[in-house]
Amino acid sequence: MRFPTFFLVTSGFLLACFWKACTPAVSAAEAAPAASSKPNVLIITTDDMSCDSVGVYGCKLADTTPNMDRLAARGVRFAQAHVVVGNCMPSRNVMWSGRYPHHTGIQGFDPLPREEVKYPVLGELMHAAGWFTGIRGKVPHSTPFVPFPWDIVLDTNAEGKKVHIKDAPSYGESLTQGIEAARKAGQPFCLMLNVSDPHKPFYAEGNKGQTVDDPHVPSRVFTPEEVPVPGFLPDDPVIRKELAHYYSSVRRADDAVGAILAALEKAGEMEKTIILFLSDHGMPLPFAKTQLYHHSTRTPMMMVWPGVTKPGRVEETHMVSAVDLLPTLLEMLNLPLPEGMDGRSFVPVLKGETQEGRDMVFKSYYENSGGQITPMRAVQTKDFLYIFNPWSNGKRVMSGATAGTPTCRQMRVLAKTDEAVAARVDLFDHRRPAEAYDVRYDPDALTNLIDLPAHAAQVTILEQAIEAWMVKTGDPLLDVFRHRQDAAYREQWMLEREQNMKKARGKGRKADRSEVEEDGEMKDEAAPKKGQGPAKAKGKGKGTAMSTAQAHAEAKLIELTLPERLVPGGQAVVKVAHHLPADLGTQPVQITLKSAKNERLERKTLHLRGEGVSEVTFDLPAEVPGGAFIFAGLVGENISTALQHWQSKLVKVSGE
Repeated sequence: MRFPTFFLVTSGFLLACFWKACTPAVSAAEAAPAASSKPNVLIITTDDMSCDSVGVYGCKLADTTPNMDRLAARGVRFAQAHVVVGNCMPSRNVMWSGRYPHHTGIQGFDPLPREEVKYPVLGELMHAAGWFTGIRGKVPHSTPFVPFPWDIVLDTNAEGKKVHIKDAPSYGESLTQGIEAARKAGQPFCLMLNVSDPHKPFYAEGNKGQTVDDPHVPSRVFTPEEVPVPGFLPDDPVIRKELAHYYSSVRRADDAVGAILAALEKAGEMEKTIILFLSDHGMPLPFAKTQLYHHSTRTPMMMVWPGVTKPGRVEETHMVSAVDLLPTLLEMLNLPLPEGMDGRSFVPVLKGETQEGRDMVFKSYYENSGGQITPMRAVQTKDFLYIFNPWSNGKRVMSGATAGTPTCRQMRVLAKTDEAVAARVDLFDHRRPAEAYDVRYDPDALTNLIDLPAHAAQVTILEQAIEAWMVKTGDPLLDVFRHRQDAAYREQWMLEREQNMKKARGKGRKADRSEVEEDGEMKDEAAPKKGQGPAKAKGKGKGTAMSTAQAHAEAKLIELTLPERLVPGGQAVVKVAHHLPADLGTQPVQITLKSAKNERLERKTLHLRGEGVSEVTFDLPAEVPGGAFIFAGLVGENISTALQHWQSKLVKVSGE
């Protein structure tokens, strides 16, 4: 008898089927069940998708996710599931290590040196136990160190051609390719397919949110008039337009899930497959992604375990966390649990049993993709959410992946004449040291109850719970949490950490413009030294012939002409002269606007070939911390393979 294939489908969420990078807690022989009993493992993730964007999770827009809805009907749908972190790489590393970020070492977007990873992750445990491992998409975000020696990387098709991350049908082809490779190897498979949607860029969304031609058309395209507006955002035509792009991208993600499930069925593995589906965090718009609000972390988790889970069951009683996934999966596969994990298995819940201690989840955030640290901790029950923000001092502005969106820019425009929107923008920028929300009646987190006497008892209970959790897990925020009422102490604590970050970067820390970014790219390198010009590729050694890519890197493939005058709240037009040799074909050229602290504010991508001059236009924020901006240009998909990278010095704004 062949036992179920294990299939994980996660949104922006990868089952890190790592090769062994450090000594496992048990040997492969001890860990592996009998060969005949090994199920396959397949992971599919969607990226940046809010839970309530899925039909069966109460989406107010009809027909968004028919394939995800059908998947939910096959197994258990968790109504109270949360991820730990509101941004990509740290969230995924929690999932596949069973450890909180302050234990994984991945609190932001810095991969660790391989030798520093002292704990096993799911992928390497699976490999050691005899599974064939593979991945498509989000490769640098799925493991604590890179590169990782997967058995197969499915970012190219069977002919060796790179597949587009927004091509929904290709995800089914990738699954077929992975299954065939595992069969040739004579092993059960552990495959991760990470669907890029609805991560930005959204379907057909160009500069400043305007609609552009997009060859990767979803099976249904939604209009601004029909889409719902989340309660945490104002209802405005500009915002509706961006939401229409978002929901169309959700539908395209669903198309990819449909292609994967069809390929699984065709391969004859559907009835032998355990399926897990969830998202890495909420939508990439203000008050969702890079935050710890209810809609930031609530995830559409579904699991199908043939012969165990009841089809169509909705689990509403127990709260489960992404930190619990590794111990759960290992128990499902009859593999021993490594020591040191923070999570615990919820297999009893999958079997329909009651499990004590599942009445709250803990959440964590530390650093954005640009390297800004804004530490946060949260605890949430089914009824109440408490958030601690030690960085908040009324002046420090939090930057993040959603700050440059058309929605955020429009909120700043509306704030000039609308006091309610102005208050929301102020909260988005500065937050408060502590926040509390009744998520039963206020899931959009609109009313902060932290100072209301009627809720003091509930706040105290959650403060005690999060302090106990900090003590148990050795959280480095414990001390500042215990001094949370002391504004001067909080500020000194933050200044010390900001200074430590600067010192680390000065010593060549990987995060110094080389860390992995949320959208699968690499962070820009440090600005070139005076007179250096565009970055040059280094040869492999003295006397080594220069490769074609290195030769191109020596040439000036792009030259940027910056605006002579920058005005806060105005626009900046950057001219891009490109000189791309014929053998390069069409290349992505990324132009980035950054803050004076080198944090990314907005990025525009052009697709250029040959000779010519193009333009990109940035809408400048009305407030300019540091009184200056930085502009950067990059030729290629990411910094690790870039043909050229250039970054300006500080460009001061007028009147500052």
